[in-house]
Amino acid sequence: MINFKKISLVFVLLLAACSQAEEPASPTATSRPIPTLPPGEAEWWQPGVDTSFHIQYEGEIDLSLGVDVYNLDLFETTAAMIASLHDRGVRVVCYFSAGSFEDWRPDVDSFPEAVIGEPLEGWEGEAWLDIRENEALAPVMTARLDLAAQKGCDGVDPDNVNAYTQESGFALTAADQMAYNRWLAEEAHSRGLAVGLKNDLEQISDLVDAFDFAVNEECFAYDECDLLLPFIQQGKPVFGIEYEGRPAKFCPQANTLGFQTVYKNLDLDEFQKPCWEEQ
Repeated sequence: MINFKKISLVFVLLLAACSQAEEPASPTATSRPIPTLPPGEAEWWQPGVDTSFHIQYEGEIDLSLGVDVYNLDLFETTAAMIASLHDRGVRVVCYFSAGSFEDWRPDVDSFPEAVIGEPLEGWEGEAWLDIRENEALAPVMTARLDLAAQKGCDGVDPDNVNAYTQESGFALTAADQMAYNRWLAEEAHSRGLAVGLKNDLEQISDLVDAFDFAVNEECFAYDECDLLLPFIQQGKPVFGIEYEGRPAKFCPQANTLGFQTVYKNLDLDEFQKPCWEEQ
């Protein structure tokens, strides 16, 4: 007599074995590995208020400086250079302009003519962008963020994110800028990148939660440094740059406020006089 119960049991066991032996599907070519991090830690680097930095976009980069972070140009900096800094335990923030068109960049053909506005005063070859046109700009900016992640940047410094306060050629509002800046921060974080808020002082109180550090130019020259304090109050660094004045005058103030401020030449070459060395 055929024992149907035994046959059914064998059939079920065979199905279970086949299911366990089946290998998981391979990831697609566009998928990105998710880093494994200890419980409770963020998925991107978060610098502290006392993080020292060197910022340089011109000239030969000296990779031996004793600072915690280098702020370097995204397009001009190689992955090998970033790796060599990582070997010394140094973090790298990669700079690109998120609010302006620069006619010397390799991706200039990606910008529709309609989003290019008025020139930036004093900066030849650079013009404001219509940040309301997210459908046109998103592919360009996300490609730049992808490049930063691929090169190994720890964070990004998106510049010119205060176009609504400038003569851009577009009727930009504070709400337009807020939405664009939050979008940039979310896109950076989704790639495991820290992100800094560059200038845009008027919106700091609304944006400080979305950004990991501030990068500011000349807050002492324009007497507006108090606007940056929300970053310090949240334990996030303020990387300050001053081009004029005497370090002996503004450095004591910077150190008292807890800012990481440096005195630089306007072209951001290798010269740098850090305020924290003046304590």
